[in-house]
Amino acid sequence: MSKIRVMDEQLANKIAAGEVVEKCSSIVKELIENSVDAQADEISIHLFEGGIKEISVIDNGIGMDEADAKLAFQRHATSKLYKDDDLFFIDTLGFRGEALPSIASVSYVSLKTSTGDVGTFLEIEGGKLKTFEKADARKGTIITINHLFYNTPARLKYLKSEQSELANCVSFVERFALAHPEVRFTLQNDGRTLLQTSGSGNLHKTIHEIYGIQVSSKMIEVKNSNDDFDLYGYVCKPEILKSNRNHMIVIVNGRVIRNQDILRAINDAYYTYKPDIKYPIVVLKIDTDPTLIDVNIHPTKQDIKINKMNVLYDLLVETIKDALYQNLLIPNAVERMSNFNPIKQEIIDSVVKETSEEYTPSSNVQTTFDLGLSSNTENVADKKEPVVVNPLMKQLKLYPVGLAHGTYIIAENEEGVFLIDQHAAQERVNYEKNMKALREKKVSTTNLLFPITIELSQGDFLKVKNQEELLLDMGFEIEEFGINTFVFKGHPTWLLEGHEEESIRRILDLIIGGLDGFDRVKFNESIAITLSCKMSIKANMHISHEAQEVLLDELCACDNPYNCPHGRPTIIKFSIYDLERMFKRAMN
Repeated sequence: MSKIRVMDEQLANKIAAGEVVEKCSSIVKELIENSVDAQADEISIHLFEGGIKEISVIDNGIGMDEADAKLAFQRHATSKLYKDDDLFFIDTLGFRGEALPSIASVSYVSLKTSTGDVGTFLEIEGGKLKTFEKADARKGTIITINHLFYNTPARLKYLKSEQSELANCVSFVERFALAHPEVRFTLQNDGRTLLQTSGSGNLHKTIHEIYGIQVSSKMIEVKNSNDDFDLYGYVCKPEILKSNRNHMIVIVNGRVIRNQDILRAINDAYYTYKPDIKYPIVVLKIDTDPTLIDVNIHPTKQDIKINKMNVLYDLLVETIKDALYQNLLIPNAVERMSNFNPIKQEIIDSVVKETSEEYTPSSNVQTTFDLGLSSNTENVADKKEPVVVNPLMKQLKLYPVGLAHGTYIIAENEEGVFLIDQHAAQERVNYEKNMKALREKKVSTTNLLFPITIELSQGDFLKVKNQEELLLDMGFEIEEFGINTFVFKGHPTWLLEGHEEESIRRILDLIIGGLDGFDRVKFNESIAITLSCKMSIKANMHISHEAQEVLLDELCACDNPYNCPHGRPTIIKFSIYDLERMFKRAMN
């Protein structure tokens, strides 16, 4: 007797539900996608107990007639694909024909729909049709899901708490509202409105409606395109970062997706603008030819494959970097105190006190530090190479007036008072100098009076030997010297004097630790970051007024003067108004 049998349709739908219906937000997703595909511009979502008890979605779309309403709950029934070639031109959110039968197989479903003529009402319990009758002619669809997983207790047991399920639903609707700002969304739970958007079609307004003024006011518009992709959206200033990637929202052809390559491109664009453990708030809409993407790789359709990903990567990085460069990114200190990392009150008091007094060198300078410049008496300005100065920073015309706690340079202009972290600022200056030196084709080398000998283990020696040509290109004079040993007789001139051996060992550690998938560009960046920290002045080290001026001039000349290479801010601002409010000169 044959052991292989065709699976019962109801059983097949339950199995499919395991992929499509993971939690309450999965149902909300599928139902909202159907509403948008039905051309609805107003969608209301009503949840009870976070969706565990009931989910209801009401739209004003084109609706269904009697025949379509009944057919919609059959497996693989769809109005969006008719032939094989349609798979290459998918321009709708749904297309597989699995969602409704999968949902109906594990819940109680009621549907009321109409195209504007006679309406249809039906009820399904566990995949079986129980009621089918005529209804009122309100155009659109109302679909209600009750008692999710009532017939699959193993799945019901793994639903999370009401608050967790509710949070997932809210998060998804927020993302979908950002993907479709032209649709008016309303989300309620137990009769209480949690989210409402205007459906204005204005993405920035929708961001404001979801995140509030403190986020929307810090967003930067981005827009760019090439032959394959159109890019539009908003990226945040580095002062409002999050601890996870959940707020990096990417929409491709109207579909909210999660694609690691795109998220990596966005993260790379913020390189050195933020710490590695923080992530930006981003809403980016990418439009492209449907033939360049494949959405048919998972039943949830939340990940896609993108052809010409390298082209999109370059477009994303270039566009976001340019947007950050073109904007003044100095955070307001008072906002940072109220919303982010608090600044100690004694630092504020120090700023106010020192900026109210005339600068006197004897009161501020305990020791001098030459910032790594030449020790001869040449004018430091003559030593600088011509650079393209950041235009917005140069307009600030900052004048140093003191030093707080030997760490924060106090500067002022007609707009207010600025605190500059001297270590972070010089880290940024040194990082960009080092990166420029590493990119130079002609490298200046200086000989060591006493060669440096470094002995390694057999494995590490072989790794360094494999990259010996790289070290030669960088300007090192290196030779083998005995067993598992190298001798360095010269080094590039940008290495910090007095720290040659330590710097060489750091570079060798980077080579040894990063040999797999070796990337010269990232290697250069790692070197620049590692050495810039070592080359910079430290906290609690008092520097002269002249050195402060030089550091501010060099910081303003940087491509990114706002953050050190590790992403920490270099400068924050106290506006005149903020100071007047703190001293009660301004009472509003």
